[in-house]
Amino acid sequence: MQVLRHVLWIGGPPGTGKTAVATRIARRHGLRWYGADTRTWEHRDRALGAGNAAARRWEAMTPRERWERSTPAQMLELSLHAARGPMVLDDLRALPDSPLVVAEGSTLPAQAVSSGIAHRSRAVWLLPTDDFQRALLDARGTAPGPTALYRLLAERIAGEASEHGAPTLLVDGSLDLEATVAAVEERFAAALAEGPRAETRAQRRALLREANEAIVAQVRGYHARPWAEGDAESVVREFLCECGSTACQASVHVPVAAVMAGAVLAPGRR
Repeated sequence: MQVLRHVLWIGGPPGTGKTAVATRIARRHGLRWYGADTRTWEHRDRALGAGNAAARRWEAMTPRERWERSTPAQMLELSLHAARGPMVLDDLRALPDSPLVVAEGSTLPAQAVSSGIAHRSRAVWLLPTDDFQRALLDARGTAPGPTALYRLLAERIAGEASEHGAPTLLVDGSLDLEATVAAVEERFAAALAEGPRAETRAQRRALLREANEAIVAQVRGYHARPWAEGDAESVVREFLCECGSTACQASVHVPVAAVMAGAVLAPGRR
């Protein structure tokens, strides 16, 4: 068993603000961000290569069939929630051990805590109340099919966190984003003090470029599927400002093609 001491773990279902919390901590402290969602298509290809029946069924369906003709329980199986946990661990093992990694995603396996792969002082699972998750998903314009899956995932992930003794933080809307970030930073205080962290602006800029390229890979991976429609390069997504300042929390909405054409910088940043 390899203990991943260079990883800070932020688990939880969709609709908790994990990505916002993780990227703020990564940018503020000069850490590497790993978002499990950015590896979705790599993981699905691995599952297909391994002959995973649920992965094959999912690829054979149209998007409408997946979301409108499947029950939430069937959607959970098709999501590969359990199968992707070991793949996440493989990804994290392959990352450099400097600087620290802030890993977040609904597929982070809580079993990493009970097995000792993740240290309890370096892990927290954000668990939303029903009202908070519903409100956040509604604000994002999440369609009914994914919403049903994400609510079921909230129940499943809460159960997994309890079963494996993962530290948790209830997300109910009583704390705003910055206060939630502060609460998570407090949990990770010793690890953040120990480091290692990126010390120079150039190092931080490289980490931000890596994070944005991971988002680009996610978009391109989706549009490479035979059933996908549209042009990946014209897709507009939210990307992190790459100025490298630890005080900068700006994001920029630009097309994928613009990201690959040069540094992503918020207005006034350089």
